Amino acid sequence: MPMFSCEDYEEAMINFIAQEMNQDLAHDMNHVFRVVKTAKQLCRAEGAMLEVVLPAAYLHDCFSFPKNHPERSKSSAIAADKALSFLEGLGYPSEYFDAIHHSILAHSYSANITPKTLEAKVVQDADRLDALGAIGIARCLQVSTQLGVTLYSADDPFCEKRHPEDQKYSIDHYHTKLFRLPGMMQTVSAREEAERRVGFMRSFLAQLRHEISI
Repeated sequence: MPMFSCEDYEEAMINFIAQEMNQDLAHDMNHVFRVVKTAKQLCRAEGAMLEVVLPAAYLHDCFSFPKNHPERSKSSAIAADKALSFLEGLGYPSEYFDAIHHSILAHSYSANITPKTLEAKVVQDADRLDALGAIGIARCLQVSTQLGVTLYSADDPFCEKRHPEDQKYSIDHYHTKLFRLPGMMQTVSAREEAERRVGFMRSFLAQLRHEISI
């Protein structure tokens, strides 16, 4: 009997997710590839099971409601069920299904589910790291533009005297969510990388402050 390798299923997963992605511009195939790459790195660093992490990372966004949809928090549950149906049809070993399902379910920020396994922690961290750094800045702008959100408040661009309102201003999203992510990382490796990426984002805001004040 040939030895099982989850990486033998990668091409099929890529083909499937390419057909199923229906998200905003920030959730395209490049997002999937980045999350998979980061998840593999975290998997090696933390000693997680690639047989669970790999399919969960590829399929975590196989379904998602739009960012401003009232049922956005249910997206990962639907994606998890959809992913298992696909993997079952693919003949992927079923002993990994429960762990894959939980990893997809728990990756979502809006679902607010605590990951119970190392593999779920890795997938959640990999997805959240993609919201930080240079990529995070670009993705935040993509989503904000698609939702018709203004870049910053003219009166108080950096929320120094007001509560952030990221439904109105793109930069406010840094304060409502993005700058909180390093402290929410589940693994040591991801936390260290998150701090580095947030450092870059703070440099971006410093430059933005300089340009606004000219």
